[in-house]
Amino acid sequence: MKRSGWSYPSWCLVALVLAGQATATEATRESFGSMADGSKVEAVVLRNSHGMTARVISLGASLQSLTAPDAAGKQANIVLGYATLEGYQKAPQYFGATVGRYANRIARGKFTLDGHEYSVPVNDKVNSLHGGTKGFDKLIWTVADVRHDAKAASVTLKVTSPDGDMGYPGKLDVTATYTLDEDNRLSIDYRAVTDKTTIVNLSNHTYWNLSGEGSGSVMQDLLTIAGDAYLPVDAGSIPTGKITPVAGTVFDFRTPKAIGRDIRDGREEQLINGRGYDHNWVISRSEARGRRRGPACGPPRAARVLRCGRSPSCGRNPGR
Repeated sequence: MKRSGWSYPSWCLVALVLAGQATATEATRESFGSMADGSKVEAVVLRNSHGMTARVISLGASLQSLTAPDAAGKQANIVLGYATLEGYQKAPQYFGATVGRYANRIARGKFTLDGHEYSVPVNDKVNSLHGGTKGFDKLIWTVADVRHDAKAASVTLKVTSPDGDMGYPGKLDVTATYTLDEDNRLSIDYRAVTDKTTIVNLSNHTYWNLSGEGSGSVMQDLLTIAGDAYLPVDAGSIPTGKITPVAGTVFDFRTPKAIGRDIRDGREEQLINGRGYDHNWVISRSEARGRRRGPACGPPRAARVLRCGRSPSCGRNPGR
């Protein structure tokens, strides 16, 4: 039997400086309701001593909320999520979800692996999106481990996707670990083990509003991406195979730029194809050689700053 391991660690850091508080973290379990079939959905709440609180729910191994203080200590939830389970069932939007088996799109729902063509469900016009009609975001994961100590609090969730699930080859055992530490860093670590050659592309689908959920548009927020190039897409949002330099284009975020400054530029075909920014940026070689630092984003007055890293590329969908 052929077995292979795969992991993709990623981290996000909301940069805050608060002093005079004791060092301690907490992790608690609570109910988040029941599905229509009676299946129970759990929530695990992670807290640090600086006032940050992350709530992770077992439906989709999703980040349901992330409450963080700004520079003045004012608390706000800075991610989008439904307050109750009903919203996730009535109008699923991938809010904070773990998406897979394959995040993003597979053209026409077909791929070839080791000479065999596989078909997966089409759920985005003619393409397959985020694993198909019943991706990992729609599964109830098992809460496998909850722990905390003086430095960090964490929860690990697990799910098993059987061979042939949604058309993908191989049984896949997946874990997602969320960790909130005393440096105000929220880490998400994905790991998967398969018994056959397969394709896997796990990601988190959180939407951020650093001014606070419900505070209005993020188009004025300043975004920095250390990417020298991006991947153009066709009208179906499938990458064309080209790698295009960002210099002289609306995709140049190498210095801080408001997200909405160029997003309505009707002269740019790529913005039309993506209905805004729905593209991948290629992190620059100089960044990859050094201490890799990914995108940074924050409101103009910098009440909160989000930094993401540890990836050779990054995808952004800040608005359409």
